[in-house]
Amino acid sequence: MTLLPGFGLVTTAFAALGLLLALGRAIGPALGLQRLGLPAAVLAGLLGMLVGPHGPWPLMPEPIEALWAQLPMVLLTLVFGTLMLGRPLPNLRLLWRPAAAQTLLGLTLGFGQYLVGALAVLLVLGPWLGVDPLMACLIEVGFEGGHGSAAVMGPIYAGLGFAEGSDLGLAMATVGLLSSTVLGGVLVVMGQRFGWLLVQLPEPAAGAAPPELTPALLPAPLAHQPSCPLPDASGEQPPADGQSWLLNLALVGLAVGLGVLMQAAMVEAATSLHGIWRTIIDALPVYPLALAGSLLVRLGIERSGNSALVCPRLQGRIGGLATDLLIAAAMAGLDLPQLAHHWLPLSVLAIAGLGWNLLVVLVLARRVLPIDWFERAVTEFGQATGVAASGLLLLGMADPDNRSGALPAFSIKQLLLQPVLAGGVVTVAAPMAVHNWGLPIWCELCFALTALWITLALVLSRTQT
Repeated sequence: MTLLPGFGLVTTAFAALGLLLALGRAIGPALGLQRLGLPAAVLAGLLGMLVGPHGPWPLMPEPIEALWAQLPMVLLTLVFGTLMLGRPLPNLRLLWRPAAAQTLLGLTLGFGQYLVGALAVLLVLGPWLGVDPLMACLIEVGFEGGHGSAAVMGPIYAGLGFAEGSDLGLAMATVGLLSSTVLGGVLVVMGQRFGWLLVQLPEPAAGAAPPELTPALLPAPLAHQPSCPLPDASGEQPPADGQSWLLNLALVGLAVGLGVLMQAAMVEAATSLHGIWRTIIDALPVYPLALAGSLLVRLGIERSGNSALVCPRLQGRIGGLATDLLIAAAMAGLDLPQLAHHWLPLSVLAIAGLGWNLLVVLVLARRVLPIDWFERAVTEFGQATGVAASGLLLLGMADPDNRSGALPAFSIKQLLLQPVLAGGVVTVAAPMAVHNWGLPIWCELCFALTALWITLALVLSRTQT
């Protein structure tokens, strides 16, 4: 394999990754795993772990695994570039109150994950097992951020002396993704049984499977667009032509390019800064800025009256393929002996994170969200435990006809919080703050901020009644 020069190695690596995805898509339905909401990409990643350099059957050579390790940053940037392109921008003036409540709930979940992680390390894992204090950041990175953020944060952890942080973050992300689907499905069943749903659901048909995960926001009904053909008389969607694919890929590329320019401008403007703020800006990845680029491109398209250029279905497919490749590549390179060594602290952190998320969703959400609180809360649970697509999957289960106001409020919340949490500025800054300030000070800060968000949410809910 060392004889393969650049292009040959890249081709082989992507071919192997594609083969793993194909096997995941074939095995999932055969075993009935997709009825549990388990994405094919996770199955592909598990297969990759088995045949990767650290697995029991190490068929994949080290150069391919090393190339896979470089893919998450690129693929996650591509995903973020599609997020705001696929549907019309919501009206902020009409939705600021429900979006504000949703945003405060999201802040409570995110900073609360840092808080329970810090408490678990300070009170249990540190005194008993002597773990690295940076392990307190793993819940937010794995649950809020997901596999992409966990993989991208690897070099930052390594630079702070926590080399195993990437593998442990990816393991936490896998636990979160599986938990968001399984526990989220249980929550939807509970919502139907206890009358929490805004509109009660009919009984599911025998053998019905849940919808596939997609990373982009659920597409709006398709208008007559040259780039997005309408279904034919039989109801089937005709395939998009090559020109449509190229056009939508170009729009994503433009969004990513704007993110790269914003990153370069921030680095240039930070030349006079020193200390932790300079470190944060230097380490800030481009993918949160690609989301802002996606918003700017969508805004420009709508203002110029060219919304027909964008096909929501193609944007979803572009982001979906990038997400599948990202998850499979990130999981395939996991160090299994490392995970086996750290199984106990990972279990403690996972239980703490899941307990916090369930507490916020079942206790706080019904007090601070509007009448459709459950649909909004279960969407937030899916996103804060797995990925945004997990939240949208659960929303589709709880509100299949989209009668609640959960989707637009969730869209605005994602736009506001994505550059902050789930791989944004706070995610990058948190391990540096723990390293420089110490875990007790970080824990106190997270407690104060979590209490602040809860207080503001409760005050806001009283002004709405």
